[in-house]
Amino acid sequence: MNLTSKRDNLKKLYVPIGIAVARTGVHPNLITLLSLFLGTVSAYFFYHERVLTAVSFLILSGLFDLIDGIVARETERTTKFGAVFDWIADKWVDGFVLGAVGFAYASPFVAVTAVTVSMLHSFIKPVAYAEIGYSERVKGKIKDPLEGVGFFGRPETFLAVIFFSLLERAHFPLGLNFGIKIIALLSLASLLLRVIYLYKHYGKEYE
Repeated sequence: MNLTSKRDNLKKLYVPIGIAVARTGVHPNLITLLSLFLGTVSAYFFYHERVLTAVSFLILSGLFDLIDGIVARETERTTKFGAVFDWIADKWVDGFVLGAVGFAYASPFVAVTAVTVSMLHSFIKPVAYAEIGYSERVKGKIKDPLEGVGFFGRPETFLAVIFFSLLERAHFPLGLNFGIKIIALLSLASLLLRVIYLYKHYGKEYE
């Protein structure tokens, strides 16, 4: 499953919300900042094992993350800083949430592994942009072959966090202790697919 590659289809679910928010005149960077703040609060509650509260804040953070770009385009406030800030906010939330879940429900090693692999899975793309030269943009988003490579990125990660959080709250055996390990493992497998893809296509090119 690669939800990122199906972004255009999924937009139908949240674009109307973004358009409605844009009509309020709020600045898109403020929405990004709010997403970052809510994600950090979510991590705090995960660390203190208040699962339902943490999930609620995580969902709100994800919603604001989805609509900030829409608001920017609708209000004609798209900037390069906004794109970079959005990326920083995403990685901030990823790191804090996965780290908090790992430390609270598993172990420091699992937490570090989950955060590291998740970050590498994302950052391999801008490294590829810089080294290989992808530059095509469609509505502000860079389009590149890695978009459809791999099967466990940011959307899948947070859906998994929410799913295993609900199992944790219901006191199922396979709660967040199991979930954070699965997230780390699947993220690693997806990362390796991206590395293999890049090697197959560019491993024999010499500068």
